[in-house]
Amino acid sequence: MSRRPFDLHNHVERSRNGPCFICEMVAGNPDYAHHLIAQDDQTIVFLSKYPTLPGYALVCPRQHYEDLAEDISPAQYLALQSVVHRLSRALKQVFDAERIYVLSLGSQQGNSHLHWHVVPLPKGTPYEQQQYHALMAEHGVLQYSDAEMAATAATIAAAYKAMTV
Repeated sequence: MSRRPFDLHNHVERSRNGPCFICEMVAGNPDYAHHLIAQDDQTIVFLSKYPTLPGYALVCPRQHYEDLAEDISPAQYLALQSVVHRLSRALKQVFDAERIYVLSLGSQQGNSHLHWHVVPLPKGTPYEQQQYHALMAEHGVLQYSDAEMAATAATIAAAYKAMTV
């Protein structure tokens, strides 16, 4: 799969000075549409627009929470982690991944909406290209067509749906 350069400067500008992309997506703004994997009343799961590995997805509460420790209850946290776990199992099945990376990134300075990155690491990835290196868009992002992204989302969605909670 070929990679394209990632415009980090533009991404930082949008993240710090633009609207919350997750809230805009949840509100149905077509400028912020992503390929959905799953959603319910509380949670939304979708593919990253800037994947560094195949199947790179995000899990977010639909409501705009910013602080894991103070904004959500233990029950809400456990419900979100249940979605992360279910997605991880689906990604492992679809991509035969060696490991599933899970990170909560963002800050009050940008991308403040609470979210988790859930990313399958392909088997056989050289160690030097694993962990943070594998996730850094600075090394380029995978170049997928819209149709390829839609097909990937549909495949993951089917596996996710088939997973028992």
